[in-house]
Amino acid sequence: MTTTQHEDELPPARGALVYDPVVCKAGEYQDVVGPYAMLRPVGGGREWQADPALIRPATPAECLSAEVKAANERAGRAL
Repeated sequence: MTTTQHEDELPPARGALVYDPVVCKAGEYQDVVGPYAMLRPVGGGREWQADPALIRPATPAECLSAEVKAANERAGRAL
């Protein structure tokens, strides 16, 4: 059994954390534009395009990693 999204499945909710295996990172699901799922880094930033058939819900470890990265980036900007 795979964890990829199939055509008959509903897309993730907007803001849900999903994992993009192509770029090996988690992002917040935004929407589908044309053939792509649009994902945004946790904490904001530039969106990237992902294959909707490949994204999957992020694991707790992937969520934590993305949130720590966003917190570190915020802390770095505060200096």
